[in-house]
Order: sequence, then structure tokens, then C-alpha cells
Amino acid sequence: MNLGSGNAVQILLLLAGLSLVPALLFTITGFTRIIVVLGFVRNGLGTQTTPPNQVLVGIAVILTVFVMAPTISKVKHIAWDPYNQHKISLSTALKDAEEPLRDFMFRQTDTGDIALFESLAHRPRPTTRADVPTYVLIPAFVISELKTAFQIGFLIFLPFLIIDVIVSSTLMSMGMIMLPPTFVSLPFKILLFVLVGGWGLITNSLIASFH
Repeated sequence: MNLGSGNAVQILLLLAGLSLVPALLFTITGFTRIIVVLGFVRNGLGTQTTPPNQVLVGIAVILTVFVMAPTISKVKHIAWDPYNQHKISLSTALKDAEEPLRDFMFRQTDTGDIALFESLAHRPRPTTRADVPTYVLIPAFVISELKTAFQIGFLIFLPFLIIDVIVSSTLMSMGMIMLPPTFVSLPFKILLFVLVGGWGLITNSLIASFH
């Protein structure tokens, strides 16, 4: 069976898109913030490899899809559907698809980070969003995501750090120097995390941070 030129182009675009998925996932979505925060949670608990990396990545992907759903819906409505119905060209579809993604990134990006990369690119200071090229916006967005993730991670670490300090001070006052404080504090941290509904709080904070 012979494939039409339209089907051949779609298959080619699909294959090219699949190869770009990992890079796009890390650079233009909320995946970076989510996976870094989940890593902070695991390190704060001190559970080493529990949950395993595969579970954390799976959770991060699901939450990323949830966060990006409105943006993906806009891209589908203004770019993919018209292109699939042969109403617009491929170049027009790509340009239209870029706008919702840029809107999402602008909402999450600090203006200082944009100014930094504009300076590194030796470009004049932009006056409107349209003056910021995408190749400047993407690295600024990634840096802002890391900054936000570390701010959330700092707040996550505080209660766990307090427990570690209390347990360590208690063991030292009892003369139990040979007993590792982390070995004693681990069950208390897990208990605290479960009692306060830690995963629900983390998820709620992550989703809310994108609004």
C-alpha cells in the first residue's frame, strides 16, 4: 500500500518529535522543577533510594502532564487541529504552537534571568515579550525553574533538619555518641511525613507554584 505524501510527512514529524521529547520535557515544561523538588523530599527524608528513581520520574511525568494540560490543549486547538485539517501550513502551525508555550514560560520566568541571558546574548534590553527570542527565553526559564525548585526544597528540608538536630542533641546528652543520629531520626521523619500527609502537601504546593 502506497503512503500519501501527507501521511509520510506526518510519520516523519512523529519520528522527529519522539527524538526531541526528552529535551523538550526538560526545557520547556515544569518537569525540571517537579523532579528536583521530589529529589529534595527523598533526600530530606534520608531514605536513600526509596522511592526509586523510576518512581520519582514517573510521578514527575504525570504531574508535568497535569500542569501542562491547559497549554497542551491550546497548542492542539490553535496549531495541531488546523494543520491536521490542512487549513494552515507546517511553518504556520509551528509558529502558532510556540505562543502558548512561550506564555507558560514567561509566567514562570524571572525577569532578572531574562535580562541575564539577553546580556549574555549581547542583545538590547527588551521592552515587550515579543522582543525576547525563544532561544533566550528557554535557558532563562530553566534557570528560574531551578531557582524555584531550590526555594521549595529549602522549605522542605527545614522540618527534617529540626528533627535531625533534636535527635542528635538528645543522643549526645545521653552519651550515646556511637549510635548514628540519622538511624534514629529516620523513623520519626517518616512518621511525621505520613501523619501530615506529606505527599499530598508536596503535590499541592508544586501545582500551586505554577499558578
